[in-house]
Amino acid sequence: MTRTRPAPPQAPSTGAQATLYQQLRAHLAVLKLADAAEHLPAVLDAAAAEDLSVTAALERLLSIEVDATQARRLAGRLRFACLPTPATLDDFDYDAATGIDPHLIADLATGRYLESATNVLLIGPPGVGKTHLAVGLARKAAEDGYRTYVTTAADLAARCHRAAIEGRWATTMRFFAGPTLLVIDELGYLPLPAEGASALFQVIAQRYTKTSTIVTTNRPITSWGQILGDTTVAAALLDRLLHRSVVLDIGGDSYRLRDHHARTHTLRAAAHHG
Repeated sequence: MTRTRPAPPQAPSTGAQATLYQQLRAHLAVLKLADAAEHLPAVLDAAAAEDLSVTAALERLLSIEVDATQARRLAGRLRFACLPTPATLDDFDYDAATGIDPHLIADLATGRYLESATNVLLIGPPGVGKTHLAVGLARKAAEDGYRTYVTTAADLAARCHRAAIEGRWATTMRFFAGPTLLVIDELGYLPLPAEGASALFQVIAQRYTKTSTIVTTNRPITSWGQILGDTTVAAALLDRLLHRSVVLDIGGDSYRLRDHHARTHTLRAAAHHG
């Protein structure tokens, strides 16, 4: 957020006012209200020019600090989330994806599913927008104040494997259990080692009925036994994911294929008119 720097302060008209002004600046500094302190001169000038009441001037000053604090907190949540793309829900192409109800996505965007620890499964072939929707929901959750983290299934498995070797298993499990929303992207794109399937199951089991998980996958649920290399683990994992869940089966051409068709059409049209 870009904020206009406050105008230089007008000089206090009396020594007593100057002393009070310096005391007020000192109080704000002690309370670590840096943005309020920075904008204090401008707010005082506005209070005099607009004949604001003490209450109105104080509200204006504190609202500046609140806005700055909220912006810093949002920036911190977005850094922690590790969003892989700038995707948002607003720029998702619903016309190109079949099986997606915009009203359902709008309902998910309200964040109610997070309050009930409901999971979301996005299933479909590569390139139809699963990651876009998952990242868009993660971004919206972070903007709404929820702690959010995005990873891929392969990275989660690799991180847990390293943690087991280095004696940090419990710490890593607590890390993945912590976010209100955890997005696990690209399940099924790369084979998972046996310990990876076990790690994924334990992460899901820890979050079960407590927090929400979004999983994107290019493989139908019936083939998760092959993905995980263990039908028993797959059944137990799905039991927990599907107990309270929203499942979206997305169809349509991939974005990359649609781009290819569009370029081909443009080239053919140019050649025809040439």
